[in-house]
Amino acid sequence: MALIPYICTTCGVQYQPSETPPAHCIICEDDRQYVNPAGQSWTTADELAHRHKNIIEQVAPCLYTIYTQPVFAIGQRAHLLITPNGNILWDCITAIDAETIEAINNLGGIKAIAISHPHFFSAITDWSNAFGGVPIYVNALNEKWLTRKDANIQLWDGREFDLWDGIQLICCGGHFPGACVLYSPQNNGVLLVGDTIQVSAGQKTVSFMYSYPNLIPLPKKEILQIRAAVSGKQYDAMYGAFGHYILKGAKIAMEFSVERYLKIFE
Repeated sequence: MALIPYICTTCGVQYQPSETPPAHCIICEDDRQYVNPAGQSWTTADELAHRHKNIIEQVAPCLYTIYTQPVFAIGQRAHLLITPNGNILWDCITAIDAETIEAINNLGGIKAIAISHPHFFSAITDWSNAFGGVPIYVNALNEKWLTRKDANIQLWDGREFDLWDGIQLICCGGHFPGACVLYSPQNNGVLLVGDTIQVSAGQKTVSFMYSYPNLIPLPKKEILQIRAAVSGKQYDAMYGAFGHYILKGAKIAMEFSVERYLKIFE
């Protein structure tokens, strides 16, 4: 039998190739996610390509969002940050096809992939290989949730990791031990936050949760840790994981949101 890298239909994460689907999904069985009430189910990259397509939209002068329609898994979105010395894919979606690869190459390709936390591990190996085996930066504190091993995955330690053009990965913790955001000094400063810092539906405030689907909040010390991790950065815009953005005054919105949370603990 052929070895197939099966994909969990609930969270969208791809597993090490095997003859039969895995018995469990470690991402979904973690209490930050959930197992589908109908039971664990699996798909493949080929099946996904027949049923879904990717959309690429520009959301800022040097930033594009990439998402799948119809919605797959938890509706993750990736972002392609265009920089003078190479483009960065921030977070990752599962589906990838020839049209997506061509469109991204027309924008300058991908120099590196950086992941905020395990809910965006998706098909990082396939994406890396599609663009020549580019490095995939994952914080070492999230290593235990990697479901597919690959030589292109580069683990990094510490609170900050420098890329280029002043761009940094910042480990905030909270949602996951190694949950990260990406900082770029472009356009008066930008934070790409995944859902480590969740931009609210009103796009004027943010929230902080241990588990979003199970509605488990973070404790005070974790919220303070997230604030401290980004407090030294100057940024005006913040781009969240699911199409919610704060385009101006994001640093002020962040501080207001933290203070609002802290009042609950008084």
